[in-house]
Amino acid sequence: MTDANLIARYDRPVPRYTSYPTAPHFHAGIDRVAVADWLAALPAEEPVSLYLHVPFCKQMCWYCGCNTQITARHQPVADFAENLIAEIELVGRHLIAGGITTRRRVTSVHFGGGTPNSLDADDFRRIMMALDHVFDLAGDLDLALELDPRHLGPDFLAALRQCGAARVSLGVQDFDPAVQLAINRVQPYDLVARAVEDLREAGVRGINFDLIYGLPYQSVESMARTAQLAASLRPDRIALFGYAHVPWMKANQRLIDETALPDAPMRARQFAAAADMLVTHGYQQIGLDHFALPTDSLAQALSEGRLRRNFQGYTDDCAETILGFGPSAISSTPWGYAQNVTDNSPWAKEVKAGRLATARGIQLSADDRRHRALIDNIMCYGAADLTALPLNAKTELARLAPLIADGLVRLDAGHLQLTPRGEPFRRIVAAAFDSYLQPDTQRHSRAV
Repeated sequence: MTDANLIARYDRPVPRYTSYPTAPHFHAGIDRVAVADWLAALPAEEPVSLYLHVPFCKQMCWYCGCNTQITARHQPVADFAENLIAEIELVGRHLIAGGITTRRRVTSVHFGGGTPNSLDADDFRRIMMALDHVFDLAGDLDLALELDPRHLGPDFLAALRQCGAARVSLGVQDFDPAVQLAINRVQPYDLVARAVEDLREAGVRGINFDLIYGLPYQSVESMARTAQLAASLRPDRIALFGYAHVPWMKANQRLIDETALPDAPMRARQFAAAADMLVTHGYQQIGLDHFALPTDSLAQALSEGRLRRNFQGYTDDCAETILGFGPSAISSTPWGYAQNVTDNSPWAKEVKAGRLATARGIQLSADDRRHRALIDNIMCYGAADLTALPLNAKTELARLAPLIADGLVRLDAGHLQLTPRGEPFRRIVAAAFDSYLQPDTQRHSRAV
């Protein structure tokens, strides 16, 4: 079977597996009462990680699929910061309700969005002070932020230095001017280069780039050129994501010219061209879509068998628990997942009333845990030991059969291994072990 035929067969909507079970299967049966019990039961001696979702941007990018809203005024963002601090203190009180009076140790804090630097510098400092008051922030805290390089001024850079930011992810997407115009995200190479220089001068030791393939007017040549320019700035990590076109879910994507979008075979060639360019420039591929310099902790985690996957993608974070703050943020605990109310106003209403803003979630069964471990190993290492998970001949084995026949995976004495031919279809292989997955073109991005 040719590669084009493989793509035609397997390019279907499947999850990205940043969790299992995945978010579409969360339900309202997990409420604030359940989450309060989970918080109180967290082991005192185990560190936690924190995720803070800032749902604001100054301008809408037409490709965006994130939970965000556009505001040109500062007051809504300042109000949000106040509410976020209130939520941090609220969760802190629930943690104390478990009878533990010492502050929980935190090894990692991640600000996502939206655009976290829509916060002004003083608001960011105050949020960090609130975290430091409620939690025991580790001396070697991995403080990471996703930032828009177009809105990175000296005040925020000073705040990053003062608060000890360790890693920053810059949304680059593409360096081609025509593509930037087509997605309403104009930021020339020189602007990004200047942001990288400023961040390094501010003491940020880790720089990540986000690139996207499958955008309008991209070509194989333009993607290779974007990857070359990105590599020339020597970020420690580069994520190479496929654009998920879901205009029925995201109204802003209706502004994208669909006639200029590449088809699946072209998307595959774009990814391959960019990946080859990054590898040529010394980057190592990590899992499905990440690349890192050999000196980066993500590459080291892969070689040492410590690589994991969570809602921020591939990570070397060792914490079993992630506490989410802000609208739509998801918490991951030993007992299950819980997601906050999605929109800012109802989230703020709950927080102001002194209530956890939980909207939905899911409790993990023993079967879920086994499938999650298997799917994580496939997504991280392209391999899995199936002997710990008895296969159901009517489901997993039936789903694996065509993958084996097409040479995408090998199965030997219960050990599954992706082949080089199967690497682009890693999510398809993982989906073979998803007990919840139903054919649904509305919920997930396409596999290629």
